[in-house]
Amino acid sequence: MFKTKRARSEEAEQRTYTSSEVAQIAGVTLRQLQWWDERKVVSPRHEGHKRVYRPEEVVEITVIAELRRKGFSLQKIRRVLKFLQREMGRRLHDVLKAESDLHLLTDGKTIYLEDSQSRIIDILKSARQPMFLVCVTDQARRLEMSRKAAARAPAAARRRVRRAG
Repeated sequence: MFKTKRARSEEAEQRTYTSSEVAQIAGVTLRQLQWWDERKVVSPRHEGHKRVYRPEEVVEITVIAELRRKGFSLQKIRRVLKFLQREMGRRLHDVLKAESDLHLLTDGKTIYLEDSQSRIIDILKSARQPMFLVCVTDQARRLEMSRKAAARAPAAARRRVRRAG
């Protein structure tokens, strides 16, 4: 019995996302995801012709999408991604559990990953260039909300089938 519960919790942590799910979560097109994969910006695992994304890749993509909407070049985004991949490996679990609010601040050259509001304010006050702020925790929450919605959808479909029958 305990093994079953452990396997389920590991499955939940190892949940993967399809390109369609990622596109909806991040607010980007399927073609944009394909282009980022071709350019090695974010390279998901491939299962046949399908792309399969891990949660940390989805968070990266949502951050990339936010930065693209703010006008960042792909070159600057690559720099941010290298930093995120190095730092998020240690902090993604906390972010996904929403134990702290984590913010990415960057001007394209300098990059900060902060969870202290006072530190964020200090960075913004002392910045010599405009800084862009992306709440990484919000991106992780968006991912979590989509996972919960997907889990509820089959149950709602079963209820509709029972009522119809």
